Amino acid sequence: MKNFNYHQSTKIRFGKGRINELGEIILGYGKKVLLVTTPAAIPALQTQYDKVIKIITDKGIEVAHYDGVIPNPTIDTITKGAKMSRDFGADVIVGLGGGSSMDAAKAISVEATHDGISWDYLFYKTPQPDPSKLIPVIAISTTSGTGSQVTQVAVITNLAARDKSALYNNILYPQVCIVDPELMISVPKFVTSTTGFDVLCHAFESTINPGTGAYVDLLAWEAISIVVDYLPKLLEDLSDIDAREKMAYADLLAGLCIANAGVTLPHGMGMAIGGMYPHVAHGESLAIVYPAFAKFTWEAAIPQFAKLSRNLNPDLQKVSEREAAAKSQEEIVIFLQKLGLNYKLKDVKVPESEIEALAKQCMVLPDYKGNPRVATYEEMVALVKESY
Repeated sequence: MKNFNYHQSTKIRFGKGRINELGEIILGYGKKVLLVTTPAAIPALQTQYDKVIKIITDKGIEVAHYDGVIPNPTIDTITKGAKMSRDFGADVIVGLGGGSSMDAAKAISVEATHDGISWDYLFYKTPQPDPSKLIPVIAISTTSGTGSQVTQVAVITNLAARDKSALYNNILYPQVCIVDPELMISVPKFVTSTTGFDVLCHAFESTINPGTGAYVDLLAWEAISIVVDYLPKLLEDLSDIDAREKMAYADLLAGLCIANAGVTLPHGMGMAIGGMYPHVAHGESLAIVYPAFAKFTWEAAIPQFAKLSRNLNPDLQKVSEREAAAKSQEEIVIFLQKLGLNYKLKDVKVPESEIEALAKQCMVLPDYKGNPRVATYEEMVALVKESY
């Protein structure tokens, strides 16, 4: 068995109704809270925000609500939130929402307590944030997709540079996370689909990353099995609370996986797409590149691709491992069709003239280097073209 490491410092509170414990949790860290969310674009979100604020204030805790987070949160998004945090004197930050809100909460904790801006503290820069200065973060997931509630990552976008990168440091794990499926009932179909596919991607890529190990494998394949079984069902009935709970659990498992193993080629490509074309959702970008990734990679990781194919199509248990692995691209496309996500870069209005520029950007983050088959620049261009 391969040696492995595993680290997790976030206290996890999982299950229906756990949001009601938020006030007591906050009191363990302070009495002035910055609540970080997206704007309430639909009435259901405003109802959710009002409920959470009441849970907090009922414990005598002061709340300042920063609702300026956008998908693919930008440098300016973080700076505005950090200013509100400093002006308010927040001693706790609660990130409520999908990955954008939770990532923003982590980045705001850094910028509000350090010189410069969040972009100055990306994973490859020095100095890194001082853990003694950070404001504690409580992450509350309202989608089943990013796993940010249990990771040390905060993804941000630099619009001027057309770049999407991340703060990555073990001191950025949230102190506590709440995963309450009842908060996810109002999530619309497209978000449910794209974030749900992201769960599968996190889990699978963690099985082929060099940092994987027996424990990550155990969690990852459980997450993949749940997504395959429950995401299509959930898309047929968005109010299915049991399916929501299963997907929330899969998201949690996959988040634990990537926090310890990491992602590979598709996430490097997906981050590049999101950085250059912020209107493209992260899970959407992954769906676009996954068939090309499978075709490019399967021969370098036959056991894992065979197992993925057999999860997607149990009939492939009857064929050889190599034959099952070779079918992975086909099975991924069929699954994407079930999710309503089977389309290309041209469908999300990526200019064909920027294929080579996008390929170059796909090689900025180191994720592609963790792939079992590492792409050259020429191969990356071919991957982008195939995804076009």
